[in-house]
Amino acid sequence: MKKVLIGVVVALAGVLVFRSCTESNKEKSILQENTMLIQQQIKNVSKLVVTEGHFAEVYNYKDSQELFGQLITADKKALVVVNAEVTIAYDLSKLVFELNEETKTLHIKSIPEPEIKINPDFEYYDVTADYLNPFKAKDYNVIKKNVRTSLLKKVEASTLKTNAKNRLLSELSKFYVLTNSMGWALQYNDQVLQGNSLEQLFKD
Repeated sequence: MKKVLIGVVVALAGVLVFRSCTESNKEKSILQENTMLIQQQIKNVSKLVVTEGHFAEVYNYKDSQELFGQLITADKKALVVVNAEVTIAYDLSKLVFELNEETKTLHIKSIPEPEIKINPDFEYYDVTADYLNPFKAKDYNVIKKNVRTSLLKKVEASTLKTNAKNRLLSELSKFYVLTNSMGWALQYNDQVLQGNSLEQLFKD
């Protein structure tokens, strides 16, 4: 009788151990699948979040050189019409993040800075220059530099950067929805983010 009882106890113990190992393996498998799914989702949105705008301006360039003191001046000038396509982008492949399987946390450590690209098209009108003060390559470089500086100021004063941030916020919201549906948490720096607190990303 004792042998039978011992056999039953051993069998029950074996079944419990087997079930425990099976459940543990299932949990580990699900955790790994969730981790891989989150990583894949991040890769899927690792594209440029793009906002485009068009700017136009008229730029007057003038340069004068004094010859023989102030007796004679040699002038050159140009009227430049500039049409520029401006692109603001976030390269999410540069997003620095860490997945912690133990705490089930997606930790965003660093968000890339916006990349501003300006592609201007120059049209020159009324280009005149004296013989003693001709147009040179450096004059065109000065025009391009001044126009770029002017366009950057216009971009800063426009809503393009705000629109680009909103597009980025939309992409990062996908991470929140995904992690939340899997029982994971989304963290930026030391703050666990909720739906509305994603805006905090741009206040740090």
